[in-house]
Amino acid sequence: MVDSPGDTGVDYDEFGFLEATAREWGLPWERQPTVARRDVEIAPGQVVSALIWGDAPPELVFLHGGGQNAHTWDTVLLAIDRPAAAIDLPGHGRSSWRADRDYGPWKNTEALETVLPILAPDAKAVVGMSLGGATTIRLAAQRPDLVNKAVIVDVTPQVNDPSRRMTTAERGSVALIGGPPTYDSFEAMAQATIALSPYRSAESVCRGVRHNAKQLPDGRWAWRYDLFAGPVQRPSADFTALWEDVSRITSPTMLVQGGLSKYVHDEDVAEMRRRLPSLRFEVTPGAGHAVQSDRPLELARLIEDFVFA
Repeated sequence: MVDSPGDTGVDYDEFGFLEATAREWGLPWERQPTVARRDVEIAPGQVVSALIWGDAPPELVFLHGGGQNAHTWDTVLLAIDRPAAAIDLPGHGRSSWRADRDYGPWKNTEALETVLPILAPDAKAVVGMSLGGATTIRLAAQRPDLVNKAVIVDVTPQVNDPSRRMTTAERGSVALIGGPPTYDSFEAMAQATIALSPYRSAESVCRGVRHNAKQLPDGRWAWRYDLFAGPVQRPSADFTALWEDVSRITSPTMLVQGGLSKYVHDEDVAEMRRRLPSLRFEVTPGAGHAVQSDRPLELARLIEDFVFA
């Protein structure tokens, strides 16, 4: 594994946007919540970074999607107001990059097998979206002791089916992974993201981009995640082997689909139900792929009901 490049741009308070986030979504704001960053070493000099919310042991674990980071859950966590750990998956956010650049569910699970017993050994649920949801499937099958309940957001093992072609608009901000690796200015980066995020306010998108961006020594801006840098054949791009893991899940599981998303098809839901008859399935109207960003309050209510009711 290799460390990610440093951020040479103007520093910023990564928790300084929380009040604006709460105000936008009409959430009560009395004071800054207790939230801090913590790193766990998973190999010599290599870390997985996480945001720890609250003073008590985490009740929930959150895993973001590809090209995102732990801050994608900020609004959901403000709404739920419970102790939680939001993880930067390897190659994302402030976590180290891998030399083999394999950020699939299998390697992610290996990292989490070290991280979760340290940060959240008694969590009541793991919530994962997209890549994080695929990772949750693998983790639940491999380590049921770490996944008491599973919430999978807008993903199934069929998500990378090459026969399913989506337009750039249908892919949403995920399409940025295949776009330019750098931008001449932060404004250009933000505008590119705003154009692909039709269900979110521009202010919300800009906050998310700042969390996910770093300024390079030459003044240009780049994403924090390791999904560019040359013509590399990425391992673990095919998630369909995870169907066997779905069949092995013993934890109560909920699948949440974005009502406007094209990432999960009816036949995928049917296969999930066939392999996991106890599955709870919910659709969130008005949300695209990133349900946690488009309709965070609705997702928070679903998580609260499924995990704690």
